[in-house]
Formats: sequence, C-alpha cells, structure tokens
Amino acid sequence: MSAAPHKRPNLVQGPIGRTLLLFALPTLASNVLQSLNASVNAIWIGKYLGEAALTASANANIVLFFLLGVVFGIAMATGILIGQSVGADNVDQAKRVVGTSAAFFALLSTAVGAFGFLFAPYLLAAMQTPADAMPYAISYLRIIFVATPAMFIYQYVMMALRGAGDARTPFIFMLSSVGLDIVLNPVFIFGWGPIPAMGIAGSATATLVAQTLTLVLLVLHLYRHKHVLCIRKEERHYLKPDPKILKALVARGIPMGLQMTVVSSSMIGMFALVNRFGSQTAAAFGSILQLWTYIQMPAFAVGTAVTAMVAQNVGAGRWDRVPRIAWAGMGFNLLLTGIPVAIVYAFNRAAVSLFLPPDGMAIDIAAHANLVTLWSFIVFGVTFVLLSVPRATGAVLGPLVIMTISLWVIRFPFAWLLTDRLQVDALWWSFPVGTVAMLLLAGGYYRFGDWKSVQLLRH
Repeated sequence: MSAAPHKRPNLVQGPIGRTLLLFALPTLASNVLQSLNASVNAIWIGKYLGEAALTASANANIVLFFLLGVVFGIAMATGILIGQSVGADNVDQAKRVVGTSAAFFALLSTAVGAFGFLFAPYLLAAMQTPADAMPYAISYLRIIFVATPAMFIYQYVMMALRGAGDARTPFIFMLSSVGLDIVLNPVFIFGWGPIPAMGIAGSATATLVAQTLTLVLLVLHLYRHKHVLCIRKEERHYLKPDPKILKALVARGIPMGLQMTVVSSSMIGMFALVNRFGSQTAAAFGSILQLWTYIQMPAFAVGTAVTAMVAQNVGAGRWDRVPRIAWAGMGFNLLLTGIPVAIVYAFNRAAVSLFLPPDGMAIDIAAHANLVTLWSFIVFGVTFVLLSVPRATGAVLGPLVIMTISLWVIRFPFAWLLTDRLQVDALWWSFPVGTVAMLLLAGGYYRFGDWKSVQLLRH
C-alpha cells in the first residue's frame, strides 16, 4: 500500500499563539537534540582526551560555522521563499524554488568543504589557536569538512521542510541522526573490533557517518510519502534553474549568510582574545558555549517558527496577523529562554563541570563567566524575534547592519579596549553590552524600517 500524500500544516488560519507554539516545539526539540549531540561529543573529548582537545574542537567548530555562513544563507532564503509560495498556495513556484536551489546549494557547500579542508591549518592559526591544541584541531576540522556536503544538504532539506510548514519530519530525523552520532562517537574515538582508535578525529568521523546516512534515509522518506516538495521524474523540468528565482536566492541569501558570517567572525575574534589567556580560559569558554547553545535554543526555535509563519501569512496577504505573530513570539521567548537561564544560574558549577576535568581552573572561570552573561540571553531572545519578522519578507540588509554594528562596532571593541583594565572580565561583559545594543537597534528597525515593502519575487 502506498503512503498517503503529505498534508501541510496551516499557518495562515486559526489561533496564532497555539499554532506558533505547536510549530515551534518540534523545532525546539530538534535544536536541543542537535545541541545534545554536540555536547555529548564535547563530553567525550573534554573528559577523556583533555582540555587541549576540547579547545581544539571549539576552535574548529567556530571556523566551520564561519565558512558555511553563506551556504546557510541560501538555505534560509530558500525556506522563506518556499514559505511565501506555500502561503500563496503556489505549489508550482515552490517546486521551482526547490529545483533551482538544490544543485546550486550542493555545489556551493562542496566548494566550501574543499576550501576548508585545504586551508584548515591557516584558518586555525589566524585564530591564534593554542599550540597544544593545534594538531587536534587540524585533524578534527579536516574530517568535518569532508562531511560538509552531507551535513549542509541535510540542513538545507530541513529548512525547506520548515518553510513549507513541516516541523515534525525534521524532528524525527534529527532524533535518528543524533542517536546514531552519540552511539558512534566512542566507537570511533576509542576503537572497537576492526575499527581503530582515532582519538578526536573519531568524533568527526562519527558525525560524517551519521549525517550522511540520515540524509539518505530522509530523502527516501520524503519520496515514499509523496511530500509536496518532492520533484519526480515527470517534473524534471523544475530542475532547470529559473533565473528570477536564482537571482532572488543569491540576492537575499548572501546577506543572510553574511549575518551568520558576522556572528561567527565576531566569535572568532572573541576566541582570539580568549586564547591569549591560555588553554584553561579557552576550555572554559568552549564549555560555556555548549551551555549557551542550549540557552539560545528557544530563541532560535521560536524565531524560526515566526519566520515560517510570517512568510506564509505574507504570501497569503494576511498582513493583519504579522504583528500578533511577533508579540506571541516575544512572549514565548521570555518564558522559554527564562527557564534554562534560571536552571543554569541555580546549578552553575555543576553545569560547566559536565564538560571539564574536575581538577582544573577552567570550572571556576566558566562559572564566573556565566554569572556575568546569562541574563542577556533573555534579551537576545526578544531581539531574535524582532529580526525574524522582517527577515521573513526578504528584508535582509537591515538585520545585517544591526548585527554588524552591535557585534563589531560595539561588542568586540568593548572587549578589546578594556582587556588591559578588566582582564578577561572585559570579554564576558562585552556579551550583554552587545546584546542590549542589538535589541535597541532591532526595536527601532521593526518600528520604523521599510521591511514591509520588500518582496523576494515580484510578479
């Protein structure tokens, strides 16, 4: 018996708060699973391979995030354009978006992966990666870059599905991917049977195998269940690039990718400052980044849901619902981000000790950094929603300018200029300073910006 065609959730009708929450929760669960995967990997590396290895993986992951920013931007633009097409009930345009973007995205992510593999040592050196961590970082990062095409084609498919209003399928396959990666990590790190012990490279190899296998299974699942975005043999004409769609994806995707590049490059700059204080401070920073990832998950999940919901409502011409979606998103963020912040404040040392050896100074450094910074992530959650609303219309330059000013004109100079006076505390205080500045700028843009007049495709 063949499976029934996939039924799309309706994001343009019904109660906004309930619909937004039900769409955001699977995305939040997917993000938590993805972060759990990274955290388990960090626990294996930090606990059993040492602080230098943990520093290596943290530096390597920041480099990876930096180089793949533009690729992610194309994927985000694809999801938004699919959302607008689905909201307008234009399945033909949605499939033309998928056909145009798929091959382009695959080629772009492969090119970035090859570049990263070749230049990994130079990129890590530019970050002033500590000498004791450098060999681990090169080994880890090169295998991660081999996995790049599968990893980011997988993420591209996930974003396309969410743009179409499907958050459930990404969650199910994220669960499978994370479970497989967690099981394979100790196998490849320590060796088992014919598999040799690979050390930190084994953690990257586990990611490579898990992501590739899950991508294959996801694509098979979508075709078996006749998902609305699947392109079949008789629809091969959709694979011919549409110049108008390609232009829109590049014109909007590159600035959205640059937003991620601004974020990751600023983090690279912060890592370079942190690395000046030695491996223990860098390991502490790596451990709190793991916790910060969890704390930011509600903001990213609700922001993703807000973007998808606004995109579909804009496509359907339901502008009256957009402000209510924004208010609902900000309310959910205050609640859902406040809960993990309170939990980490209550169990601060126990939380950072999950990723660090018990006999080093890194635990004290990480716990102190959390005391200074954690509250600002509640502010960040509200800011992320404010930027997610205009982003759904294709307005990408405003958020890019806001992020650039808050991270590079305010946060990084604050940390750099006050390091001599405040020492490492200048780095920790720079995070809330930059976040508050971003909120003020985002609020002004949401209230007075021209984002409502932007269109991804003009008919």
